[in-house]
Amino acid sequence: MAVRSRPVTWGDLRQAVVWRGLLDALVTVTARAGSALDVVDAGGGSGGFAVPLAERGHRVTVVDPSPDALASLDHRAAEHGVRHLVTARQGDLSVLPEIVGVGRSDVLLCHTVLEVVDEPVAALTAAVAVLRPGGLLSVVAANRAAVVLARVLAGRLAEAQHALADPGGRCGGFDRARRFDGGTLVRMVSDAGADVIAVHGVRVFADLVPAAAVDADPSAAERLLQLEIAASSRAPFRDLAAHLHVLAHRRDSR
Repeated sequence: MAVRSRPVTWGDLRQAVVWRGLLDALVTVTARAGSALDVVDAGGGSGGFAVPLAERGHRVTVVDPSPDALASLDHRAAEHGVRHLVTARQGDLSVLPEIVGVGRSDVLLCHTVLEVVDEPVAALTAAVAVLRPGGLLSVVAANRAAVVLARVLAGRLAEAQHALADPGGRCGGFDRARRFDGGTLVRMVSDAGADVIAVHGVRVFADLVPAAAVDADPSAAERLLQLEIAASSRAPFRDLAAHLHVLAHRRDSR
């Protein structure tokens, strides 16, 4: 990894593994499709991924159900001088092809969206249709194993038991978010028409380390970041991460 010009932040710790996997995978896509890609960010909100990708010269369409988030996206894109490369559209995952068109995109980001849609399998299958054959799919979703472990460590044993047994990985009737294990997520992506190329664990350790322990040592955040990257592709650590990151290429259906 290149030498950093600024200290590692908690934001880096939360997203570094996703960015590393995504940018590595984009190398193959750009070699095939050209340096400027058509990217769809489903549920991309205020542009945490869209704006940095636009700064790299890619054309990004963000589809999100929240008008407030899209307003924030427009403001952020303008601040970073990439408003001409970022398009905002209101909608959700299940109607993505109607909004951006079928087979017209090189990259589809589907980050922390499957947890909240009504029919995740059907929604993902519909969404993948926006990709050209060989296009890159990036899925980030909450991991069931992580929430079970976190609830046990917090002493909330009944919630841990519920999440362990519940098909959707929910902690109880109050919990609306769905969670997945790695095998389920990989099957969903494959059934949606994409071939998996990599699976990484996101935030294997970061959520378990007290912030005070990192803040007290200026070098601790950098060491933790390196540890996150090293553990992200190694079992069993990957399988206990807060989120799972699956990268895949859309199959040619012909």
